[in-house]
Amino acid sequence: MKYQHKGLAAGNWEKLSFLEQMANIGSEVERALNWRRRNNPDYSRKSFERALELIDLTLSNPGSFVRFKEIARMREAIVDYFFGSNQFMSTEASWRNYFSHFTYAARRNY
Repeated sequence: MKYQHKGLAAGNWEKLSFLEQMANIGSEVERALNWRRRNNPDYSRKSFERALELIDLTLSNPGSFVRFKEIARMREAIVDYFFGSNQFMSTEASWRNYFSHFTYAARRNY
């Protein structure tokens, strides 16, 4: 598999705390939302693909087993929002709100 985040895929992702991982995922989702708002579907898709890559790295980390269900459900809902029928009725604001809590908590821990 070809990774966009090569350093993270090589093992650095597992060194980050769960909060840092979720904040990084949130950054990519924010980029995807921003590009979508600017009507640039190509850049939005690329940002979203990078977010999925990070989500999948989190799911493959044995340390995330306790949170596996939440992360897998979040992945399902966000894929549905960007490329599905939005059956979960997500909004741009709800995704920004979801990830903002992780970003705040990750920054607070420094």
